[in-house]
Amino acid sequence: MFVVTGCGSDDNSSSSTPAAGAASTPAAKKIKVGLVTDIGGLNDRSFNQLANAGLEGAKKDLGVDGRVLTSKANSDYVPNLSSLAQQKYDLVIGVGFLMADAVNTVATKFPNTKFAVIDVDATTLKDKPKNVQGLLFKEQEAGYLAGYMAGLYVKDAGGTTIGSVGGQKIPPVDHYIAGYQAGAKAADPGIQTLNGYSQDFVDQAKCKEIALDQISKGSKVVFQVAGGCGLGALDAAKEKGVQGIGVDADQSYLGDYILTSATKHVDLAVFNAIKSVQDGTFKGGTDVLNNVANNGVGIGKIGPAGLKYAGEIKKIQFEIAADKIKIPDTVK
Repeated sequence: MFVVTGCGSDDNSSSSTPAAGAASTPAAKKIKVGLVTDIGGLNDRSFNQLANAGLEGAKKDLGVDGRVLTSKANSDYVPNLSSLAQQKYDLVIGVGFLMADAVNTVATKFPNTKFAVIDVDATTLKDKPKNVQGLLFKEQEAGYLAGYMAGLYVKDAGGTTIGSVGGQKIPPVDHYIAGYQAGAKAADPGIQTLNGYSQDFVDQAKCKEIALDQISKGSKVVFQVAGGCGLGALDAAKEKGVQGIGVDADQSYLGDYILTSATKHVDLAVFNAIKSVQDGTFKGGTDVLNNVANNGVGIGKIGPAGLKYAGEIKKIQFEIAADKIKIPDTVK
């Protein structure tokens, strides 16, 4: 199976092997890291699961102690974040844009605790806490790659329409969709795009209903941008014999009907944030941007229907990395 990856390196090693006779490397600082999921939970097979994978990797490779608190409702965010801060965890990580206000509140109350929050620009938080780092992604770049492939596929298949199913209309979701639509139109200027929001990241039935409606209107590709809910949209694609595109994680394991996945390496971003706290390079009040150029976003395995386009997609990927393609991040 052909895999398109970013242009950066996946090497997470913290140091090279010492030369013979060199002094041994000092033992890494032992730190405690807490992670708070959003309401999607660890079994979303997407966003939260990736964040946890980053923590598990840090436990294995960096020797940190880690704990995960699962949020069942939005009202759990502040208590969960506060609990970890009160227990003097060295780094507390909030998973997702919907946790922005909660992280701002808790980080302001616990200024001596370091926080990282995924998909939130730390510089835009209300109280400007200096102990928060934002972990941001150019989802529109991953969306563009997936959309370009969708456009090529639909054009060859004699279709005219593609669809996308978002969870809530929040920036990370719309970045993906805006890039997806732009990529598809670059590949086939005449293509039609359908888009809908389930207002949910958990209930698969809601996403499946939207996807089925889009398929009934001629959509030949369904792009899910709704976490666990989006698995329902992909199920609709499988049921109706059209192509599906996964999100965040590589969801090719679902079957050959997955054209590809628009991926973002939340696991790597979490791992690197933990490593920065351990080695003393963490910078609060700032953001870390993950994109195609540094292997922070990309696409996953390409399914059978998309393999013929792999070469073209790789060229587009290098053009994005070289900043030769301007990609919108707002859905019109």
